[in-house]
Amino acid sequence: MRNNFVAYFVAGVAALLALGSCSSGVSYAELLRDERKAVNNYLAYQRVELDIPADTIFETGPNAPYYRLDEDGNVYMQVVRAGSLDNRPAAQQKIFFRVKYFSLLSWEHGVEPTYMGNVGDSQIQSTYFIYGNYDLQVSYQWGYGLQMPLQYVGIDSEVNLIIKSQYGFSSEISNVTPYHFNVRYFPSALD
Repeated sequence: MRNNFVAYFVAGVAALLALGSCSSGVSYAELLRDERKAVNNYLAYQRVELDIPADTIFETGPNAPYYRLDEDGNVYMQVVRAGSLDNRPAAQQKIFFRVKYFSLLSWEHGVEPTYMGNVGDSQIQSTYFIYGNYDLQVSYQWGYGLQMPLQYVGIDSEVNLIIKSQYGFSSEISNVTPYHFNVRYFPSALD
């Protein structure tokens, strides 16, 4: 399933590189540099752990470190609440979540974070993905990074994430926009 996501990503990057540059005259390489700078500047104000604890017992809370979840530094996770480690998702399980997020590029340019998402708005439909299935738009649209924490924490957890564009929204890959996410996961009512 992840291979499909990677294939979609590679196809998107190839299309971008074929275009050569964005309409604003900024090259893709420059966009990647700006993304890396924004993420690094945000993380400079945080404690960062480059390795996941061997026992996968994470420090939790609002002052916990951000753990790098992949070798390339595309996703960092701060565990606010780990949830029950006995409550891990199964493949193809429907996982509901509440999310709020803001652009790290805007933050980098001094703009006060404007949160988007479905936290605190009962009028917004339930948001979910199918764990591990990136063939479905309902999962693919959120990217690979939003599901990564569930390899380490329970479904009833809350995490803060830094996600670079390659692992983020499918609609943001070409814009090369990294985001800060706050995510609370919930199992489906039928589980």
